Amino acid sequence: MNTLVVRPARIRTAGVRQQILLTAQQRLMILMLLFTAAFFLVSLRLLYFAMFDTSAGRGSGSAVFVPARADIVDRNGVPLARTIDGYSIRVVPSKLINKPAYLADELHRIFPDMPREELLAKLTGPHATYIRRRALPDQVAAVNAIGDVGFDFPREKERLYPQLTLAAHVLGFTDAEGHGVTGVEGAFDDRLTNDATRGEPLKLSIDARVQGVLESELGYAVTQLEAIGGAGIILDVHTGEVLAMTSLPTYNPNKLVAGNTEARRNAVTYNLYELGSTFKPLSIGAAIDNGVVTSMAKRYDATKPLAIAGFHIRDSHMMNRWLNVPETLIHSSNIVTAQIADQLGREKMEELFRNLEFDGRPHIELKERAFPLWPRDWGRVTTMTTSYGHGIAVTPLHLASAYAALVNGGLWRPATLLELGDKAPPKGRRVFKASTSARMRQLLRLIVADGTGRNADAPGFRVGGKTGSAEKPGAGGYRRHSLVSTFVAAFPMDNPRYVVLAMIDEPKGNAFSSGQRTAGYTAAPVVKKVIMRAGPMLGVFPDESRDVDVSELTPLLWKDEKGD
Repeated sequence: MNTLVVRPARIRTAGVRQQILLTAQQRLMILMLLFTAAFFLVSLRLLYFAMFDTSAGRGSGSAVFVPARADIVDRNGVPLARTIDGYSIRVVPSKLINKPAYLADELHRIFPDMPREELLAKLTGPHATYIRRRALPDQVAAVNAIGDVGFDFPREKERLYPQLTLAAHVLGFTDAEGHGVTGVEGAFDDRLTNDATRGEPLKLSIDARVQGVLESELGYAVTQLEAIGGAGIILDVHTGEVLAMTSLPTYNPNKLVAGNTEARRNAVTYNLYELGSTFKPLSIGAAIDNGVVTSMAKRYDATKPLAIAGFHIRDSHMMNRWLNVPETLIHSSNIVTAQIADQLGREKMEELFRNLEFDGRPHIELKERAFPLWPRDWGRVTTMTTSYGHGIAVTPLHLASAYAALVNGGLWRPATLLELGDKAPPKGRRVFKASTSARMRQLLRLIVADGTGRNADAPGFRVGGKTGSAEKPGAGGYRRHSLVSTFVAAFPMDNPRYVVLAMIDEPKGNAFSSGQRTAGYTAAPVVKKVIMRAGPMLGVFPDESRDVDVSELTPLLWKDEKGD
């Protein structure tokens, strides 16, 4: 006989259910109160740090977010350099569990730019050492995937240049400890690291858009002409602000290559060149200022080379006739310029170059500034040859600042890499009379309209400027086949605002330049392209209804020929 046992149903009264619900509700309320209290305490703590914490590295409430090194930005706020938290890769040899030879092979696959022998030496050394600073995230992940406890990945402050090579020589770079070495980084190291100032970005006068235009056009020409390098600058003629500055070859400050020191030299401020015929307008301007040239119609003998002190001054293209001043500049005559300089005399010629600061390092905030090669003997020959840019060597920045003074009404001002903003520009120092500056604007415009600078004539921009094609000095004299080709211009010449200089070091005469190496065929086209692209960015738009009034000079030009 089977016995069936039935469990009685569990019956809960309404009172019991109400008690259970009340208990659950109370527990939920307690949890909510605890969460609210924790949130309140955290908020109070954050508020305290924001308002009252003055510990090291926190100057004030807002200083919690102050970077270790100030950002560098262009005049429009575009970031050019900033400090971020980055990864490094370090090895502690005593902790390695894999064989060094195996690890060296693995690391070499990740870092093909590092010799295997160098990696092996790091892995077998007596002390902890860095495999790579400023390591990329994928490199960190790859090393971590090796799975060896001997590697660690410390976080460090890293200086990042988000625009890569853009304005590299202007910005410079920092060392492994974060100190500025060259460029703006070196020149303004105190400003960038000072607790009182590093919270605000350092704003430069550079315009990243214009900088990109100058770099691309000059770089393309240097490559096509198979040149060894180049230099370029765009300068505000009224303030001295540098809108763009480039030097070629260039480098990436994010990844410095050992031994690549030549690429780090700033050719604009640190390299010296005899800049040839670009000096002629300066010499003619001084002659007009001092009453040596009183008439544009006066003619000078250019029918034969000029004999002086046992050698002859020649023109690259002999005109075989008498030339007046406009024709002298249009055809770039050494012979006539030397005669005018001889009449001007040593004292006034030397005074001109000293007034233009050609006897000292270029004026700009950078540390990388070269001292010019000043003539040892200022005799009669030196006075004549320096008038057309031989026997004296300066930087391209020297020349750009001189041309700014030549066209802006006659006032020389130092160049600056800092945006002035609402600040008044330096008063400047008068080096040319205002009337002389006005005359030189006409003559420079004629050079581009009818002379050696025709290939720089950007339609509607009223460009004026001067070519210079100088043989480079070498052992035993000048090297005829090694030219420094320079074109320096200003625009718009009816009311000049900017100087643009392009220099190409040792261009080859090839199909790109119609077989020519001179500035009119190599550097002048670069300036034209730069002005056409960058002019509107700088607020200068083409207007073919306007131009410089040269009506009193054009009748003086020989009608049967054009300058070349």
